[in-house]
Amino acid sequence: MGKSIVILGAQWGDEGKGKIIDFLAPYVQYVVRYQGGHNAGHTIETGSKTITLHLIPSGILHQHITAIIGNGVVLSPVVLMKEIEILKKINVSTHRRVFISASCPLLLSYHVAMDVARENSKIFKVVGTTGCGIGPAYEDKISRRALRVGDLYNIKNFTSKLQDIVGYYNFQLVSYYKKEPIDYYEVLNEVLPIANVLLGMVSDISDILDNALRQEKSIIFEGAQGSLLDVDHGTYPYVTATNTVSGSASIGSGIGLARRVNYVLGVVKAYTTRVGNGPLPTELFDEIGALLCTKGNEFGSTTGRQRRIGWFDAVAVRYSIRINSFSACCLTKIDVLDDLKEIKICIAYRKKNGDLIYNFPNFIDELDNLEPIYEILPGWNKNTAGVLDFFQLPKETQFYIKRIEKIIGIPINIISTGVKRFETIVLCNPFL
Repeated sequence: MGKSIVILGAQWGDEGKGKIIDFLAPYVQYVVRYQGGHNAGHTIETGSKTITLHLIPSGILHQHITAIIGNGVVLSPVVLMKEIEILKKINVSTHRRVFISASCPLLLSYHVAMDVARENSKIFKVVGTTGCGIGPAYEDKISRRALRVGDLYNIKNFTSKLQDIVGYYNFQLVSYYKKEPIDYYEVLNEVLPIANVLLGMVSDISDILDNALRQEKSIIFEGAQGSLLDVDHGTYPYVTATNTVSGSASIGSGIGLARRVNYVLGVVKAYTTRVGNGPLPTELFDEIGALLCTKGNEFGSTTGRQRRIGWFDAVAVRYSIRINSFSACCLTKIDVLDDLKEIKICIAYRKKNGDLIYNFPNFIDELDNLEPIYEILPGWNKNTAGVLDFFQLPKETQFYIKRIEKIIGIPINIISTGVKRFETIVLCNPFL
């Protein structure tokens, strides 16, 4: 019998979702991206191949997988074509394997220009976006002026709409931000040569997935960013421009999931990171943070920016569990902690007046000036990289994992002990 599961990050992104989706892909027939854009970066290492995917779902390296880009994704046609070419170079075919929704809003160069202009402006608070144009593209969608993939079926109407939108953005770029205007013809010439290729990948995604479920096929719904970057439930305004929680899998794919999803897997690092600005209550500014950054290779796969590092924040993860209804967690990068004498878990926050709080605050202002309260555990000072059996891990590592499991209140069913596909401990396989 087929199973459908949602896999998404439980923190601020970069938890290692791509590896886990790639690892579980042999058990499914479809992998569906349902939100985000090419600001996501999912790096997969199989041993012989290393690839970072930004738009195409992580399961594409498995030849039997059908990769779906749902309507909830803002689609850069230029980035998609580049990604297809990269896959071709490593002999991974995308022909009749990658399908996109006609309802995907197109992300074009004026979105990027506006994103960068805002981030560089002294007028607005700097969020620390990737500069990929994601926010402006979602704004167009919500404002009902977006050009969507399906608009390419009528080139005459497409060019007319494009001219109006470029004029709309150029007015702001020139008059308000004092930037150079976008050339309408450059945008048009980026899209028109690949229009037929894009349209050749268009399909009724909702119908494909509905038929797959009726035929008892198995599906992974792939989240792009971490839950705490959700535009409604995250650390607003330091969030992404879309809903990243599990509920958005339904909206972004066209399938009602209430009675069709069997399992929701939250991917969580053994410590905490985030890219860009915004609160990070357990942030480290010492040599331990520097060590974890270097050993964990904590640099953004999309921007190359150094990630901020913190201890494992159980308060934030418990909140993520609540808003996503996680069935279980996958714990990644446990091997990065191998060299530490002691390891801390944040179990609560202390307010300025001395009160302890155990729930993640709803508003960003409440996160200011909170002191993390830690439980300190012994380190293991032994190598865990590549260990494939839970009981072969050092006793201290086992205790750390079990302690996290106890504090967050749901099981840890998968443990990643390295970057490669096979470096994974499975305590309970969601598909078996």
